[in-house]
Amino acid sequence: MLHSPHECRWRCGTAMNLRTVDLNLLVALDALLSELHVTRAADRVGVSQPAMSNALSRLRHVFKDELLVRTAAGMQATPRALELAGPTKLILRQIERVLESETEFDPTRAERSFTLRLSDLLSLLLLPELLRRLGERAPGITLDVLHLSPVRTVEALENDEIDLAVSMGLKPSNAIRTQVVLPDRMVSVMRAGHPLAGAPLTLEAFLRARHLKVSMSPTDLRFIDDVLAGDQLKRDVALNVPHWLTVPHVLASTDLLSVMPGRLAAALSTHGLTVRELPFVSAPFDWTLYWHRRHEGNRAIRWLRELITETFQAVHDG
Repeated sequence: MLHSPHECRWRCGTAMNLRTVDLNLLVALDALLSELHVTRAADRVGVSQPAMSNALSRLRHVFKDELLVRTAAGMQATPRALELAGPTKLILRQIERVLESETEFDPTRAERSFTLRLSDLLSLLLLPELLRRLGERAPGITLDVLHLSPVRTVEALENDEIDLAVSMGLKPSNAIRTQVVLPDRMVSVMRAGHPLAGAPLTLEAFLRARHLKVSMSPTDLRFIDDVLAGDQLKRDVALNVPHWLTVPHVLASTDLLSVMPGRLAAALSTHGLTVRELPFVSAPFDWTLYWHRRHEGNRAIRWLRELITETFQAVHDG
């Protein structure tokens, strides 16, 4: 079949370019852009350091760009490399989907990675027990955990950047499937020696106290601040932080209060914190598992969904 000159410039030229590119170079590119270090990238892929250096040289020739440059702070990606990072990762994921045999997935023998969206809160609740179960049942499975905003989580599911997400209150399209995995509620937390720790917490005392707020948490806004705003009330927030990791340490050494999911409060009980019921009505909520319908028939992802659900059930029962 003959093509017009315009068609041939596009189709034939693209085919010729693809024939000159070893797809293994994309694996190397992904590792190099993830590690920003030739030796670590070689270890990640399982090749020698000279082989990875050679791959970088070939990649520089293919893309007509340095991709990685040395700076006083170490290797840094060029703007062109940063443009390539996302599409490269997506291409490799799609190739993996094409090549994997769904009918033969055996977790005891499988060697593959899954990408999950979890906050640091959910990582604390889920990962220790999930990794223990993976070690027993699927030692070749690895996890890549990302912490994305609610909006970015939905985008990542739609764009096949992640396999699964655990979050709450997302507003996805009809293409996203959901399953409740853990019920929860909000509680107030303070250090055991806090002046308010000896009695039930009143609304007056709650509003008089100073608070630590986790600004990236949609639970804080939806279940606390919005509820108070409905009665024209607000907290006295002394400190905003973006993650949960610092919360128990700050609470332990100050008279700040924090509001957090009860599941997290229970997990942090060893930090000498005291839990009190909120002095106003705050609706319970559910942590939910999200995935795209394109993976409904994917045996590997279905297996991981079931394992995550089972693990959250163990957290609930515990």
